[in-house]
Amino acid sequence: MLRKCRLSVQLRVFVLALTTLSAAGLIWAEDLTWKDKQVAEWSDSDAKQVLADSPWVKSTTPTLTKSSQSSNPLGQRSNIGFGIPGMGFPGGGMGRRGGMGQNPNNNPNNQNDPNQKLPMLTLRWESAMPVREAELKARDVNAPTLEDEDHYAIAVYGVPVTMTNGDSKKLADDCKKNAALKREGKKDIKPSSVQVLRREDGPVVVFLFPRTKEITKDDRRIEFDAQISKLTLTESFYLEDMTFQGKTEL
Repeated sequence: MLRKCRLSVQLRVFVLALTTLSAAGLIWAEDLTWKDKQVAEWSDSDAKQVLADSPWVKSTTPTLTKSSQSSNPLGQRSNIGFGIPGMGFPGGGMGRRGGMGQNPNNNPNNQNDPNQKLPMLTLRWESAMPVREAELKARDVNAPTLEDEDHYAIAVYGVPVTMTNGDSKKLADDCKKNAALKREGKKDIKPSSVQVLRREDGPVVVFLFPRTKEITKDDRRIEFDAQISKLTLTESFYLEDMTFQGKTEL
């Protein structure tokens, strides 16, 4: 009888230990970030984080192009405006454009509202494998469909609808002329094409750059430079961070 009691106690201790270890393992697994997991193990939260806050995604406030700034009827600049401090490459020649004063008559969203702010744009490196997988996991219906693997694709979200009205082909052609991927000490990579996609949540502008112009980890930093209608935007992507499971993903 005493032996049975001892076995029962030992069994309970064993079960409790397994339960504790399982719980600890579960907590540990939940503490892992998306970078520490295989894609198949990603949760919806992991996918959303990749699409919102990862090395392939940037948020940026554009500036107005010089051509969209004009003088008031008296020949003087309006003193209602703002600037975005310039941000340059340390020790390099490529720099981020500085802020430009905003004329209230040239506001991209509402030309009669001097208090209207410029939109916050989201840049997403669409051709990167983690981004594509996260879009599938998150069921992102607004994500563009990439038809081939021969291009780097960067999409711009958040452009005001009023700026993309009219001839989509002309807008795409203009965007193509004024966009580039810049690398320190190398020739700029110009886009092969630009697509203006109409979505329920707003337009998505996709820039396609040929992979024949190879980007490697040695490039360290890639600057995306573009103009969409009246908006000028420049943002840097860091190759050292754009890795997943030990591989550079672009």
